[in-house]
Amino acid sequence: MQPSHLALLVLLSPLGSAAIIALLFRRQGGIASVISVASAAVVAVGAVILAYGGHRFNASIDWFSFGEFTLSFGFKFDDLAALMLAIVGVVGFCVHLFSLGYMNDDENKARYFGGLSVFMFSMIGIVLADNLFMIFVFWELVGFSSYLLINHYCLKQSAADASKKAFIVNRVGDFGFLIGILICYWNYGTVDLNELPAVVAGGAMMSVLAPILLFCGAIGKSAQMPLHVWLPDAMEGPTPVSALIHAATMVAAGIYMLCRIEVLMTADALNIILWIGTITAVYAALCAVVQSDIKKVLAYSTLSQLGYMVAAFGLGSLMVEHDGHEVLLAAGVGAAMFHLTTHAFFKALLFLGSGSVIHGCHHEQNIFKMGGLARKMPLTFVTFTIGVLAIAGLPFLSGFYSKDAILHLAGEKNGLIFGLLVFTAVLTSFYMIRMWRITFLGEPRSDAASHAHESGIAMTAPLVVLAILSIIGGYTTHEGAGLIYGSAFAEIWSQIPHPEGIGVFIKSLAILAVGAGLAFVLYKPSAQDGLATKAPGVFTALTALKESFDAAYNYYVAKIQDRFAMLLNFLEQVLLAGLIIRGLAGVVGLFGLGARALHVGSLHAYVYWFLLGAVLLWGFAGGLF
Repeated sequence: MQPSHLALLVLLSPLGSAAIIALLFRRQGGIASVISVASAAVVAVGAVILAYGGHRFNASIDWFSFGEFTLSFGFKFDDLAALMLAIVGVVGFCVHLFSLGYMNDDENKARYFGGLSVFMFSMIGIVLADNLFMIFVFWELVGFSSYLLINHYCLKQSAADASKKAFIVNRVGDFGFLIGILICYWNYGTVDLNELPAVVAGGAMMSVLAPILLFCGAIGKSAQMPLHVWLPDAMEGPTPVSALIHAATMVAAGIYMLCRIEVLMTADALNIILWIGTITAVYAALCAVVQSDIKKVLAYSTLSQLGYMVAAFGLGSLMVEHDGHEVLLAAGVGAAMFHLTTHAFFKALLFLGSGSVIHGCHHEQNIFKMGGLARKMPLTFVTFTIGVLAIAGLPFLSGFYSKDAILHLAGEKNGLIFGLLVFTAVLTSFYMIRMWRITFLGEPRSDAASHAHESGIAMTAPLVVLAILSIIGGYTTHEGAGLIYGSAFAEIWSQIPHPEGIGVFIKSLAILAVGAGLAFVLYKPSAQDGLATKAPGVFTALTALKESFDAAYNYYVAKIQDRFAMLLNFLEQVLLAGLIIRGLAGVVGLFGLGARALHVGSLHAYVYWFLLGAVLLWGFAGGLF
């Protein structure tokens, strides 16, 4: 099979799964789940074959033309696409497999698995698309499938509200994204990802507006400030959805898109992106400290780590010495994609681990009502611990390598950013150890925790796979070779800034020790929040910080947007519907009444009108009038 044909099979397999489920098996969840998992297996196997087979290609066909404008449908499969496709395929299959156990008793299982297949199709389309217009088409499909999956428990008002919030907030970012695509086409005459580098290298005028507007799409999808408010609420969806969409793939689409358009970036645009990412990373880490819902801790952690990736991209290029020569690395792209990869492994592990905990505790999500789960759920405990240590940056685990690459780049480029990212890393180890200790150690603090049980093989097997990837997923070298990657992604790995020396380990251990030490001092495995009792002022301030954006948006909607909408409605009723439509209708009605008055039912009157008409017609024809 040709690589382009295999890529087409990978793209269309989940679409076919969704169509079959929708048309034939909407009420047969068991069959629907098998079909969806089978399609995810095809995607995973095909993605790995494409990524490691060494085939890199471009292929496209014209979809439609309008004047001089032609929209093509094509694939751009380079190392960047290969890496992202492998992540989507492997993590997606793990989530599908986990869902077999987690959603086993759900009466709407067919709809759930159909939604997963729609999402996989949409996400793969973003990864493979060779132009910005096609990325936007699949971008919107991802938003649609996310809406469906967040709203799976549609009878819950909170789930319905969360899905609408996610959909609307993402449309705000997507509006800027679309305008950016149009400006890009206006400036450069193309949005083809293969043609843009040549156009820019040819001396095309660079604009800061186009990359910033394109970045708006990433602000929405990757939940950066100020459009971050939808992600914590999206935890109303099933936990496997949170793992797939809101940790490993969909929210990472914004980072992937930025790396795709890196050639369009200007220094000013990168600086704006850098600060938005950094501020998001710090803000979200502070918010995670006061969460009691295990999924919302991970949600704010995801926001923070996405901020890390955006900041890494914003740091831009780095000049390094290699083999006695100075080489300019696209270090921002390399570091961002490296952390995206490792984060996909350990954050998917943490979300699925939280799902195992929630399932084992009979859908209890409050960490202060758990405790003692290390003994009752040993496999979940071990794998979850690996995920916690990976995200906290323990040396030799995957998160250590990718996070230190970003910190090294920040240290070389911007001292203030470096300090803020180190502070974020300390907070990360702090809130993750806090959650881990309260959840798994001590004694059970509720009936649900007392009767907790280990999950079945369908749910624990993906945890083991992701735990292994969280351990070995960070091993790369300057040449691009690694324990699990080989040389498949050398184009990206060769751009990663690798810190060296014993200081790297000391720095990482110090960050972990400070954060974990504070967590052990402030928190005990109890039903009380240690920060709330020992430092109530800090706890109140952080809670207020967390709620400030939602409060600001609610104020804007209630006091400005709704009142403006009421004004428009009034003007529409008075001017458009009243004065213009009804007024004109009244004038026409008067003419109608006049015409109706002429129909008197008398033959003599009609003869007179006929004669008058004939005279007028003769006068006009003869030029008398």
